[in-house]
Amino acid sequence: MDGEMSGKKEVLIAAPVHPVLTEGLEKMGYCLRMAPEIKKEEAGKLLQGCLGVITSTRIQLSRELLAQNPQLRWIGRMGSGLEVIDTGAAAEKGIAVFASPEGNCNAVAEHALGMLLSLLKKIPSSAHEVGQGRWLREENRGEELEGKTVGLIGFGHTGRAFARLLGGFEVNILAHDPYTKQEFPENVERATLSEIQVRADVVSFHVPIRADTHYYFNEAFLTALQKPVVLLNTSRGEVVQSEVLERGLISGKIKAAALDVWEGEPLPKMPEAERSRLLRLAQRADVLITPHIAGYSKEALYKMSRSLLQKLTAYLGNG
Repeated sequence: MDGEMSGKKEVLIAAPVHPVLTEGLEKMGYCLRMAPEIKKEEAGKLLQGCLGVITSTRIQLSRELLAQNPQLRWIGRMGSGLEVIDTGAAAEKGIAVFASPEGNCNAVAEHALGMLLSLLKKIPSSAHEVGQGRWLREENRGEELEGKTVGLIGFGHTGRAFARLLGGFEVNILAHDPYTKQEFPENVERATLSEIQVRADVVSFHVPIRADTHYYFNEAFLTALQKPVVLLNTSRGEVVQSEVLERGLISGKIKAAALDVWEGEPLPKMPEAERSRLLRLAQRADVLITPHIAGYSKEALYKMSRSLLQKLTAYLGNG
């Protein structure tokens, strides 16, 4: 039954959220359907009658699913990346869509910086060797970040947060983002993709997944690199073509790689070829792979929830 017609305002919570959001929605008169561990096949049934939904990546709010739920009025996305929502269909139906990229951008930036420093200083591999009783100093001579050129592909919330953290390391920062109209900070140079491919010592991806960013790092990108780079990807797995990444590591054009995401993730659901490649690369001393946790800090859960509540309060308060 339609939530408005029944007089009962319901919202589906289809993602882990902080109590600041659930308590705020309850104060606005919503009844909550709590399904933070929702399975994809449960979405249709649980969404019935709901005026709103809070989601992350667990369900796909497709055109078909939106058509089956004409009572839906708004969607709140925990984090960034609207690829899980058919925004075109939502706009056609007058469904408001809100994301909260400002809520976890610092968490992602800190994770990217931690991975970059760990690779340059050879911290994970040398610590592992010590655990095996090996005390190798010369073999683990690291590099300093100071003086290097870091190229950022994408300069939205996370790219800007990463640049802010890099500001204390006396690095040269290049950023390429043809979509942003915002001014760049003084310590960041607006650059073309070609300039980054020629000058960068580090290349870090901070882009959403779209048709033009799918396999952004591909054979052509690898070929265009003029010197060995450290490659970071904390955006979406499909941005980096893993097969090409492996070739780059073997050839030496990729000096090291840090990835918080992987195409076809999570690991148990990957095609066998992808799973084998991930496990193979994870054994390398020059590769760090984490299980999509960059934006998953305890603080980020609160910040994303608070951001969504503020946006929903403003929207719903205006009718």
